[in-house]
Amino acid sequence: MIVVAGEALIDLVPERTSSAAAGDRLPALRPARGGGPYNTALALGRLGSPTAFCSRVSTDGFGEALLAGLRKDGVDTALVQRGEEPTTLAVASIGADGSAGYGFYVQGTADRLFTLPPSLPEGVSALSLGTCSLVLEPGASAYEELLRREAARGVFTLLDPNIRTGLIPDADAYRARFRGWLPHVGLLKLSIEDARWLADSEDVETAVGEWLAAGPAAVVLTRGGEGLSVRRQDGSVLSVPGERVDVVDTIGAGDTVNAALLHRLAAHQALSAPALAKLDDAAWRDVLGFAARAAAFTCSRAGAEPPYASELA
Repeated sequence: MIVVAGEALIDLVPERTSSAAAGDRLPALRPARGGGPYNTALALGRLGSPTAFCSRVSTDGFGEALLAGLRKDGVDTALVQRGEEPTTLAVASIGADGSAGYGFYVQGTADRLFTLPPSLPEGVSALSLGTCSLVLEPGASAYEELLRREAARGVFTLLDPNIRTGLIPDADAYRARFRGWLPHVGLLKLSIEDARWLADSEDVETAVGEWLAAGPAAVVLTRGGEGLSVRRQDGSVLSVPGERVDVVDTIGAGDTVNAALLHRLAAHQALSAPALAKLDDAAWRDVLGFAARAAAFTCSRAGAEPPYASELA
C-alpha cells in the first residue's frame, strides 16, 4: 500500500465565461476537491494502486465531500483524523495558457491541526508528502516527523515541495528546512519553477547535484509541456517529451505525475532506494513516459481530474 499524507482542501475555480460576460462582473466560482496530496491519492486510486490517505479533514460539508471522493475511487481513509474546524479554501486563477495560481484561506482550518499518527501499517511500501502541509504549522512539524520516522524504518518516500510562495513567510528558512528533509527522501520530484525557487538561482543543475548528494536516489524535474527528466546518483540524465494535448488547465497535473511515478515504479518493483538506483534507461523511459501521458490527460479537462487506468491502457 502507498500512503499519501498532506492537506485536502476545496479549490474555488473560476468558470470560463465569454468575453461578452466579462466587464465588471465577478466570475462564478466552482468548488472542486483539491490539495496536492489529496489529488495524488485520488490519482493513485484511479490508477489501481492500493492507497491510503493520511490527513486531518473537517467534519463540515466540504470535508464529507472530500472523503466521499476518495472512497469512490478506492482510497482507504482509515488514517484520516477529523476536526470541527472549517475546510481550507484555495481560490484559483487560470491564465491564458491554462496555468493556475492560488490564493489561500487557511486560518483556523482543520488540516493545519494534523498530529503525528501511530506507525503506519505493516505492508506500506511508500509514503508521499508535499505542498501546503509542509508549510502550515503546527501540522507541518507533524508531517515532517512522519517523514523522518517512516524513512528511518525503511519506507520509501517521495517528496514534492510544490511551492506556494504566498504561504511561506521566510523563504530562506523554508529552503534550509527543505534541505534538512533530503536525507529522508527516496525520490524528489519537483517542477523546474520550484527547483529555481528552492535553489534561489537559475543554476538548477548545480542545485540538483547538491540535493542528490544529500540523500535522494533520484530527482525528477517536470517542465510542463516540454516533458520530464530524471537525474540519478551517478549524474546521468534521461528525458522524455511531453504529450501534446489541448490544455484546459494545469490543476492537478503535477500531483498526477507523483501518482504515476509511484504507480509505475511499483510495477517495476522499484519502491526502494537501492532498486531505484538500479533502474535502467528503458525502465525510466517507461516510468517517465507513463507520467507524462497521465499528466496530459489531467491537463485536458477542467480541475484536478486525473485519469483512470482504463484511459491510459
